[in-house]
Amino acid sequence: MIVDTLANRALYSHISPRIAKALAHLSETNFSLLEVGTYELEGKDLFVIVNDYQTKPREVEPFEVHQQYIDVQYVVSGEEEFGYLPLADQTPSKPYFAKHDYAEFDYLSNKEAAAFIPFKAGMFALFFPEDMHMPGTSATPKQVRKVVIKVKI
Repeated sequence: MIVDTLANRALYSHISPRIAKALAHLSETNFSLLEVGTYELEGKDLFVIVNDYQTKPREVEPFEVHQQYIDVQYVVSGEEEFGYLPLADQTPSKPYFAKHDYAEFDYLSNKEAAAFIPFKAGMFALFFPEDMHMPGTSATPKQVRKVVIKVKI
């Protein structure tokens, strides 16, 4: 997992050409002008999801992991926190669902080991397949606009 601001995006562009393109797209696009929805950059290899939502308490959200995509998450407005835990030898509460590229993990089984990190407007996070993450949480509901760029591995 990597968490930073777009001002430092050049530090991570060497990871892969698609991650470089995703970070450049985040820095060059005014997402407040876009409608909620999905936008292709390179077909199914690199696409953008723009979403508006209210955060939820961590007790009602699962952790998730992906096998086919790296998540590049970016908070456009608002703030939330996200949970993080290395995948290691964790057992999913719901098996991997290939069509939507995720497996879920129960929060209560992992709450002692999980870290929760503030995620504010202008910050991005990269979640790799070995990173269990729980986005979109906070103790009180907050309105968030977030962009997730899915980067095919």
